[in-house]
Amino acid sequence: MDTLSSSVRDQVLQPLEEAGLSRFHWRTWLTAGMGFFTDAYDLFIIGVVTSLLTPIWHLTTLDLMLLNSTALFAAVLGALLFGRLMDRLGRKTVYGIEAMLLTGGAILSAFAPNIWLLLLFRFIVGIGVGGDYPMSGIIMSEYSNRKRRGFLVNAVFAMQGFGLLVGPAVAAGLLASGVPDAAAWRLMLGLGAIPAGVVIWLRRSIAETPHFMLGARGDAAGAAQVVSDLTATSVTTARRVQPLASSGRVLFTNRRFLLTLIGTAFSWMFLDMAFYGNSVSSALVMKTLSPTGTLLDHTLTSMVIFLVAAVPGYWISALTIDRLGRKFIQVMGFAVMAVAYGILWLAPGITQQTTEFLLVYGVSYLFIEFGPNSTTFVFPSEVFPVTVRGLGFGISASAGKFGAAIAAFLFPVLLVQLHLSGTMGLLAGISVLGVLLTLLALRESKGLTLRDASQEALLESPVEDAAAPAAH
Repeated sequence: MDTLSSSVRDQVLQPLEEAGLSRFHWRTWLTAGMGFFTDAYDLFIIGVVTSLLTPIWHLTTLDLMLLNSTALFAAVLGALLFGRLMDRLGRKTVYGIEAMLLTGGAILSAFAPNIWLLLLFRFIVGIGVGGDYPMSGIIMSEYSNRKRRGFLVNAVFAMQGFGLLVGPAVAAGLLASGVPDAAAWRLMLGLGAIPAGVVIWLRRSIAETPHFMLGARGDAAGAAQVVSDLTATSVTTARRVQPLASSGRVLFTNRRFLLTLIGTAFSWMFLDMAFYGNSVSSALVMKTLSPTGTLLDHTLTSMVIFLVAAVPGYWISALTIDRLGRKFIQVMGFAVMAVAYGILWLAPGITQQTTEFLLVYGVSYLFIEFGPNSTTFVFPSEVFPVTVRGLGFGISASAGKFGAAIAAFLFPVLLVQLHLSGTMGLLAGISVLGVLLTLLALRESKGLTLRDASQEALLESPVEDAAAPAAH
């Protein structure tokens, strides 16, 4: 191992790892989190939009399936594309481009004249959504300290909860105001450009992360300057260090990294597949509460459900993850999901009992957010070396979105073939797989420095640091 380079990296990064929370951390959180607010808004609002568009454009079942899943399929590609680009070109070079796609895609969607162009514009939005996952998660992780890294990264993801609230609130406001349906759906889509546009400049102004400068560029002096500026401490070094290996193949040829990648990618896929079980249940909840309810009634019901179950779950996870640990929360969440889905499978009559069904449904939803929906985002921001962190995160996020997109297609068929109880049994089985995979494949990373959590030392060159050229 290149022990001298390793020592320099630890020396330069230690003040950042030990620093307390500062204004810069909160600014980075807001800059990253606003993207996730937009992601949730864009992904949710299409459900209301398709309800309004169906009679206007005479949409078929296939049209609805395509509109509901196009952004998810595009997100698979976006996560892979941006994940690799940020490893090759740098975090700063790429950060903000995905927000531009979100802004442009939302505006174009609002003016779409037909379904085919709307699908194209939703595809653009989906590329931006997918790209936002590795970009924002990793930048927040690489600027965090070791003691509160889980909180900060989780808090970025928790901004989705507010997007879930604002989406139905905007839709309800437009529906209640009497705006014609032909204009309301365009406004719903176009408003997604506002939060995305706000953060473009902020994202473009964020400096390159010290972790990337050190690991990928070997620029110890530049990284030391950034750390000094952020922590108000004196960090100086004139050395250059040996850059780490940057080939993406290492994720597949190194057994430790491969096992970790299997753990992060498939646990995210299992989560998103099961999460769509809750989406199916959501329709049943609203039908149970108001069988003859209007679209406005159902939209308001969704907003209440998100407020009561989703938002608290996100923030309970954020506030406890650095004490309870990522692995514990993920295992616990998958286990509670398995129990809840198992009850709906083994006691199908509960769907006719409003109070009992709401209790089981609410618990499952709470522990999805206070569980794997949060931790599957935190884990890949920490457990891969800096030079392949974007790729590892991108593969994990794309696996999740692929599972979500496949679920969006298969659930209508599953509900016909297996009925609701059988489908819930399938989701219970998927949740059990999530428990087992987490236990077998993932290491706890709470309290570790980012270099230790990512096992970065495995990529350090055996060549002596003395062979590296000195900085001038």
